[in-house]
Amino acid sequence: MTDSLRPVDPDRRKGRAALSRDCGRFERFAKVDEADGWDIPEELPAIRTEVRDETPRSVINYVRSPDLPFDRTLNPYRGCEHGCIYCFARPTHAYLGLSPGLDFETKLIARPDAPEVLARELRAGKYRVAPLAIGTNTDPYQPIERDRGIMRRCLEVLQAFNHPVAIVTKGALIERDLDILAGMAERGLVRVGVSVTSLDADLSRKMEPRAPSPKRRLQMIERLTGAGVPVRVMAAPLVPALSDPELEAILTAGHDAGADAASWIMLRLPLEVAPLWQEWLAEHYPDRANRILNHLRDMHDGELYSAQWNKRMRGQGVYAELIAQRFHMAVRRLGLAIKTPALRCDLFRPPLRAGDQMSLF
Repeated sequence: MTDSLRPVDPDRRKGRAALSRDCGRFERFAKVDEADGWDIPEELPAIRTEVRDETPRSVINYVRSPDLPFDRTLNPYRGCEHGCIYCFARPTHAYLGLSPGLDFETKLIARPDAPEVLARELRAGKYRVAPLAIGTNTDPYQPIERDRGIMRRCLEVLQAFNHPVAIVTKGALIERDLDILAGMAERGLVRVGVSVTSLDADLSRKMEPRAPSPKRRLQMIERLTGAGVPVRVMAAPLVPALSDPELEAILTAGHDAGADAASWIMLRLPLEVAPLWQEWLAEHYPDRANRILNHLRDMHDGELYSAQWNKRMRGQGVYAELIAQRFHMAVRRLGLAIKTPALRCDLFRPPLRAGDQMSLF
């Protein structure tokens, strides 16, 4: 951990997970907060959420990671107001010249033209259909979606094209779109993953300050599955010596709420996330910090994180293998699937537009 993370006074960051706002790794110059020289107490305002718009040229992002079950993603937003301190997407804010710390959860980028751009890309003659993953970087159902509605309009496009989609979220706002999701589920076009990091409401509030409570996420699973939408309960991320003792309880609660599949991912600390995480531990769990960090080092050859394919999401070594064994025993006992039926791609058809010629056959 460094001393240059630009800490922010607790009164200014209430309801936020990150404690600081150091600039990203691409900046030529560091930013430093200095007093103006006047010996006058000055009360600074609380840090508020800001949203700016971006006009994307494309929205389908193709990935070639061999350890992922999808090859394309879409993100309606950059940054995420849920503010999960462990979020592996935080370093992406550095590409914008912003802090992966507090800026990631307070300076958000919306992409209001994403639905129209998505439709254009799906109509391209060279496009070949495969499931589209949404929510793998930032949550499409974070609070600003309530006003912006970009995710819902993207879903309407996917529904019109009969395009398969896999959604990962913590956001209860997904229930708003059950009218779309239920119909897509009937055609085998959608699956949802709901991340449940802990069943401890106090721990969840500290790690994920603006995400729905664990109880509320279990209600989401109930309502989604009650509408016929298949749901995977995701014990992700598991934090060694902090939340991993809850693994079996999380899977059981997800099963009881209606989930038919399960998965788990170990805590990942790439790039700027590692010092942010250490800062957070020092404030909230100083008595466990060394134990948690040492477990992570044991899983990554002495480092807090290793980005090696097929190892980055699980780690390796005795502790990682023990958690994997516990997971497999629990899913067998509960009858939860690990692999699920593939989403249908054979129904994909661009809808006719005004003036389009209909097929003769």
